[in-house]
Amino acid sequence: MNVAGKHQPDLLERPASLLVPTWTKTGLALLYDEDANNTYDIRLKLTKEMLIIQKQDVVCLGSVGHHLNGGAEHKVPVVISKIFKDQVADQTGMLFIGDAVLQVNGINVEKCTHEEVVHLLRTAGDEVTITVRYLREAPAFLKLPLGSPGPSSDQSSRASSPLFDSGLHLNGNSSNTAPSSPSSPSANEPKYEKRWLDAVSLSLSMARVSRHKAGSDKLRSNSFEVFALDGVCTNVLQFCTAAESTDWLQAISTNINDLTQESIKTANKFYSPDEQIIHMGWVCEHLHGSDASQIQSYKFLALKGSSLYILRGPPASTSDWAQADATFNLCEVLFKVHKLWIAEDCWIQTKLYPGLQQDCELRDNEPFCFSVLVGHGQSHCFSVELGTELALWEKAFQRAVFMEVQRVGSKTYMCSSQGKILCFTIDFESGFSCSESASKKVIWRYKFSQLKGSSDDGKTRVKLLFKNSESKQIEMKELEFANLTALLHCIHSFIAAKVASVDPLFVNNQTITRKYMYNS
Repeated sequence: MNVAGKHQPDLLERPASLLVPTWTKTGLALLYDEDANNTYDIRLKLTKEMLIIQKQDVVCLGSVGHHLNGGAEHKVPVVISKIFKDQVADQTGMLFIGDAVLQVNGINVEKCTHEEVVHLLRTAGDEVTITVRYLREAPAFLKLPLGSPGPSSDQSSRASSPLFDSGLHLNGNSSNTAPSSPSSPSANEPKYEKRWLDAVSLSLSMARVSRHKAGSDKLRSNSFEVFALDGVCTNVLQFCTAAESTDWLQAISTNINDLTQESIKTANKFYSPDEQIIHMGWVCEHLHGSDASQIQSYKFLALKGSSLYILRGPPASTSDWAQADATFNLCEVLFKVHKLWIAEDCWIQTKLYPGLQQDCELRDNEPFCFSVLVGHGQSHCFSVELGTELALWEKAFQRAVFMEVQRVGSKTYMCSSQGKILCFTIDFESGFSCSESASKKVIWRYKFSQLKGSSDDGKTRVKLLFKNSESKQIEMKELEFANLTALLHCIHSFIAAKVASVDPLFVNNQTITRKYMYNS
């Protein structure tokens, strides 16, 4: 876009220094299942488009030789069919006839044959840990007399009938397998191997990451969750150190952002130049409850064309944009970074300088927050998970606002002064002017550089102080507006855009997250 014959300033280009390459990553972590209150060892695999959670399991590679009869090949579980009285299994009081055997000493046997499970029990040693699942209804074969054949009277089918040999006797012999000496291993014994098996595959397209504890404003320590657009969730991913947690958080967030940028490019092919999407993504909105507590609600923000959209989720169609929770004109909003608490004075170096990709440790209760101030004194408070995201949102707001200011060129607001209805105009090229509403006759005009100060009552009235270019005297203009906040934000937007067009480096240096400044 060219404005007044000048090339669009570099400030409006996407900041390459804030971007990091797509991550492909593999590593170990812990998975905390809040519903089951259990923690598991897992392996994470990160690709450009997917986050895969793998759980370690012992798989049976089968045995060499003849076909084995029993549970898995008949699609029935290996179950306990008899418990010998006063033996160890009976003394535990925790095992019952009809229990399905899931694991033997940590080895998953759900896909094992009957003979393979028997072999595991024989060679398990003096101490055996068995994981079972109670079956509400006993399998039909447990209702038959011990050793009786299945429903078929053909004895040739007896060996393959799950009704015959799927039962398991504890502290006794298997239902149809003679005991063998563990000291003489057979070539037909099954082989087992530990492997990482895919448990959850989560698409990163339009996914979101959260460090917040469910239903709380508190942040998790060294852990987070990833939520896919289709509702799939990782549960809580836990890491040993803050650095490791942040490293994974950064990697996942980077890939999510890259996929979002690809979606933006695709969507923009169908929008006019004035309706282009500048930036969009998930944020956490902080609301105040009736009891002064904070409530978190995840929203999807989008900077598109002339507006800021607050949506409940990523827009999939044109109608979704029309159903946004709220929309605001970009010239009339103000982006404000909250106070940044930085550990060891290193956040600005690691997050905003090229080549450095580690996020420093933040206090657990201090997320990266920003507010969007809108008309009538209202505001929305949001937070993101990383400093890179905060910096991207700040730059995106600057770019979107500056482009909108240069696109519209001027904004006019109805106002009053001393009982007269006037029109107050902010023009990108000429500055400020005030004219009569009916005749359009200009009453006064000042350049942006002549504005030396202002004050307002926080409601409707504002005093603008201009320096007369000839007399050098300060002249005060008092005006009253229906939406004073929107007017003040618009003045800020036009002045910032004007400065950026003249000196992009000046505005770039004022970026809060770049200067590591504190702004309460």
